[in-house]
Amino acid sequence: MADHILGPLYYERMGRAGPPMVFVHPNPMDQSCWLYQMAHFSTWYRCMAIDIPGYGRSPKATAGLTLADIAQACWEAVDEALPGEPAILVGCSVGSTVVPQMYHLRQAQVSALVMCGTALLPENTTGNYFAGRIKSYQDEGVGFRWRYTFQDFSPAFRATPLAHYFAQVFTERNDRADQATIVHQFEALGAARPEGFYSTIGCPSIILTGSEDNAHPRSFALKEQIPGCELRVLPGAGHACQLEQPWLFDRL
Repeated sequence: MADHILGPLYYERMGRAGPPMVFVHPNPMDQSCWLYQMAHFSTWYRCMAIDIPGYGRSPKATAGLTLADIAQACWEAVDEALPGEPAILVGCSVGSTVVPQMYHLRQAQVSALVMCGTALLPENTTGNYFAGRIKSYQDEGVGFRWRYTFQDFSPAFRATPLAHYFAQVFTERNDRADQATIVHQFEALGAARPEGFYSTIGCPSIILTGSEDNAHPRSFALKEQIPGCELRVLPGAGHACQLEQPWLFDRL
């Protein structure tokens, strides 16, 4: 079992034939943020979407949690649902940091990486880049997820009833979320990446980036770090571009 995680991760599945496709969600959402992709790609793939620790129906984690712990726990979920086969790994934001770590744990089992809502962290970062997020969760508890959900969307999408619906769906599950675990997750994400974390990725990779995402300008620098990586822009979309423009996200 993965260290610092108090049990196996929860996941949902769709599709009964084809290669595995594994989805890892962003903060503050859970596995249901992939509903469009699960419904679409399950025609050709066996899809699974995982709740990482502290979200949805997955267990809590303890202090000392690392990115490798989260990646290992995700692989354990894959082993249970879709054992032993090469998989396409798809991540958004937090998930886009988890899936490269999954690649490094089992390179032979990753056929491709799809990453969105991601970027290279600024070089002048001091301390934990996510200190602001940590403080918000410490001050507001899991209730911060409501406000945070809208920050994952573009300004135009935030004003729509659908954005409010998604925020409601995620925060209705706050009784299942764990504030301390989410803080441990951000501490893990803020730790220094090992040398070659991106530059030694050897599978086909693509970054999908919304033009209205705050991370968008730095996504081009990340592309340059990953050999042979492609990058495509979703005009007008925000951080969680798979929810805002699923028709374009899926095609790209």
